[in-house]
Amino acid sequence: MKATGFPQGLFLVLGGRATELLGQLGDVALLTGRTFYYALKPPYELRPLLQQMDHIGVKSLSICGIAAVFTGLVLALQTSYGLARFGAKAYVGIVVSLSMVRELGPVLTALLVGGRVGSGITAEIGAMKVTEQIDAMRALGANYIKKLVVPRVLSTMLVLPLLTVLADVLGIMGGMIISQYEFHVESHLYMNTIWRNLRLADLLSGLGKTVVFGFLIGIVGCYNGLEVSGGTEGIGRATTATVVTSAILVLISDFFLTKFFWWLEILV
Repeated sequence: MKATGFPQGLFLVLGGRATELLGQLGDVALLTGRTFYYALKPPYELRPLLQQMDHIGVKSLSICGIAAVFTGLVLALQTSYGLARFGAKAYVGIVVSLSMVRELGPVLTALLVGGRVGSGITAEIGAMKVTEQIDAMRALGANYIKKLVVPRVLSTMLVLPLLTVLADVLGIMGGMIISQYEFHVESHLYMNTIWRNLRLADLLSGLGKTVVFGFLIGIVGCYNGLEVSGGTEGIGRATTATVVTSAILVLISDFFLTKFFWWLEILV
């Protein structure tokens, strides 16, 4: 009985988890469809969108800027040590710029914003759910998707590319500083290698990723906030789930988006 009961119990647990996961994916897909539907449906309210852009973008400048500068410093330091073995320190600029523009800038910015903003969105909407404010909005006939979800998702999608541009610039500048003062690579040589080799497609591929990253962070944060249950403890669990889920989704989607943009560049 034990030999036959163990696999049966394991299959039941796995089946239950798979069913739960499929149900959550269906709920997220439904929330996504409703979000874009109400985003395109008038009336258009700009004030909540601008407020969320200020909350998400302006208040994330410091953390993204600091992370980008030190990422550029470390990247240039490690790259220069490696290239010095082959007498190719002059090419450190293009290595740093490509790494920042195509991968490190978008991904690091998305992870930082996802940890800060995603958890905040979940906590804010979750508190409204626990205190029955969302139920009150429904009772009054207000569309809580348009009022709460649409501004947060759209603002995250709009702000993340701007933060990524800032991170790219600061990371490249940080790499230039460490290359000049640590390895004596002149700044004009550093910048010339970037202008000659960095293409517009490299920048657009990185920025294109951030739009998807912003959508994932916003929709996951809103979904977990709307699904909060169990009082304040439920809010804590939901915020933790948002941080972990958004980080995993950013990393997974980064691989497929990289493949897609490489294929698109080859095709074009």
